[in-house]
Amino acid sequence: MADMTVDELAARAGMTVRTVRFYAGRGLLPPPRLRGRTGLYGPEHLARLELVRELQSLGLTLAAIEKHLERIPPDAPPEDLALQRALLSPWAPEEPEDLDRHELDRRAGRHLDEEALRRLEALGIVERDGDAVRVISPALLGVGAELAELAMPLQTLIAAHEAVDRHTTVLAAELQRVFQDTVVRPYRERGRPPEERDRLLELATKLKPLMIQSLVTSFQRAVDRTLRDSVPRAPGR
Repeated sequence: MADMTVDELAARAGMTVRTVRFYAGRGLLPPPRLRGRTGLYGPEHLARLELVRELQSLGLTLAAIEKHLERIPPDAPPEDLALQRALLSPWAPEEPEDLDRHELDRRAGRHLDEEALRRLEALGIVERDGDAVRVISPALLGVGAELAELAMPLQTLIAAHEAVDRHTTVLAAELQRVFQDTVVRPYRERGRPPEERDRLLELATKLKPLMIQSLVTSFQRAVDRTLRDSVPRAPGR
């Protein structure tokens, strides 16, 4: 990749020049190389900006991003930065979407009346600001709309949602910690061998869908066991 001016770097990163200069001023980018009075940026600068964007998608504050990047050597090659971004990407949350009511109904597969919207809002699936609706979790919109139609007290739905969210958050953190301790840390301790980088990238890409499939299957079995255990057993059995 040829050297880039700040305008070219901003265009490649999908940011404004002002944002790039702001990040550089906060120390998130190493200084550019100078050719006369022109600052030139390379692939390592682009890789850092892409990593910053990934960290932002995880909801990290700028202060937290700064602390994270402080642990990365200024001369870290683009390949290492790309690997860090790949390790984060599979765990990044969905991007919220702003939809009008017509598109919202189309995506939900049904007409959402005021009560349904109120329930979806209580479940944290949508947010409303007047007539505008922001879908926080597009993937949950369909199943959320079905839940909203159930003849069940809203408090029951909220309690169930909070229980699932609480336990899955803990589980996700533990799985990420296991992956870091048993896969990423040994890779770093071996000096980041280039021949292992592609294997690690592949693992990171495949990890999320496999973990989700495993979680769904395990949860189904756990629900079945709980239901079986709740049925009174006949005497002597």
